[in-house]
Amino acid sequence: MIAAVVFDLDGIIVDSEHVWDDVREKLAHTRGGRWHPGAQRAMMGMSSVEWSAYMHDTIGLSESPEEINRIVVDEMLARYAAGPPFIPGALEAVARTASRHTIGLASSSNRELIDAVLEAGGITSLFTATVSSEEVARGKPAPDVYLEAARRLGVAAGDCVAIEDSHNGIRSAKAAGMRCIAIPNERFPPGDAVADADLVLASIDELTDDCWATLAP
Repeated sequence: MIAAVVFDLDGIIVDSEHVWDDVREKLAHTRGGRWHPGAQRAMMGMSSVEWSAYMHDTIGLSESPEEINRIVVDEMLARYAAGPPFIPGALEAVARTASRHTIGLASSSNRELIDAVLEAGGITSLFTATVSSEEVARGKPAPDVYLEAARRLGVAAGDCVAIEDSHNGIRSAKAAGMRCIAIPNERFPPGDAVADADLVLASIDELTDDCWATLAP
């Protein structure tokens, strides 16, 4: 039984991981931080509370985590103002899935960014529930955001299928007890976590009715 399908946002609906990377790296350089090549991968999946603390504690920015979060989110919103970088086929895949299943969203993005992206894509009404990891205790790879999505959807996590692209995202969905379809992020591959996915697709265009038949118990 598939009671609901829960989408990730960054890397699944919007091609934004490199945008996050660019915004945070430029902030680190302009504020005298110690940026390193693994910083973006380390922060993928973290909640805003977690990555802003990482920018303060590890990257070495002097601003408070709250101020770092505000600066980064404001810049992300500015970059999305002309239109978020939607992944080709993603909006169609969301609509196609929503025509068959109840859908939710479990994202590490801040609430403002989630709402801006969904509104820009005209897909807000398709989602029964959306959750930002800033609204739960722990970000990915902890299961919190997916468990909260299932709770808000009113279904058992074990009856949900998550759509993920990253190492921490796959780990999070599986820790929540969900089946997981992985669509690996080309810029930031999920590595060995992809082996834990129940189904691996090359692109979101492949998210069709055949997938649900494959995952049916």
